[in-house]
Amino acid sequence: MRIVFTSLLVVASIFMAYLCYSSIMTPIEFNEKKAQRDNAVIQRLKDIRKAEVQYKEMYGSYTGSFDTLINFVNNEQIPVIMKLGELTDQQLEKGLTDSLALTLSTPEDAAKYGIEDLDQFFANFKRDTSYVSVKKSLFGENYNGVDSMAYVPYTNNVKFELATGEYVTKSQTKIPLFEAKVPFKTYLNGLNKQEIINLVKQAETLGRYPGLKVGDIYESNNNAGNWE
Repeated sequence: MRIVFTSLLVVASIFMAYLCYSSIMTPIEFNEKKAQRDNAVIQRLKDIRKAEVQYKEMYGSYTGSFDTLINFVNNEQIPVIMKLGELTDQQLEKGLTDSLALTLSTPEDAAKYGIEDLDQFFANFKRDTSYVSVKKSLFGENYNGVDSMAYVPYTNNVKFELATGEYVTKSQTKIPLFEAKVPFKTYLNGLNKQEIINLVKQAETLGRYPGLKVGDIYESNNNAGNWE
């Protein structure tokens, strides 16, 4: 009987030790795996933001369509102005601008802006426009993540939620907005369920989005990510 009791104590001690170890290691292991997934998701959200900002510069608004956004990055070009030389403060004060300077054709026109030698001026002042692909401009020559931009890492081809909106100021100015987001439950799927539940409850208690997102369709936040 004593041997049985002793054996039960040993088993109970081992079980308690396991519970203690598990209670310590489970959140540690979860946070390590979460951080790895967070980094991958955040990088993709940053890429989406880059593409959306450039799209807005070209078209004046954001797009809520990944097909449109990906086609824009893959196939369109943006102008790049190569600058040589700058206008002096005196020339600027006299009303000379870059575009106006390029139209100067006679010494008389140049003299109005304090330019004595027009040929010498154009030898040191040039504005050449060339075109470069959106993809190369934003992400570099070797970037190959455009076609996967819409998909959330660590999921089975689940897409980010992408939406657009606008914020109307008191002066009735309309500010275009966009957001891209994914819930914790989606990209952390497969990790410890209780830890995910705890994470979601904590975010909801604090009034925060229970996941990762960039931008906001209800208020202007300068396209910030909620991890920043």
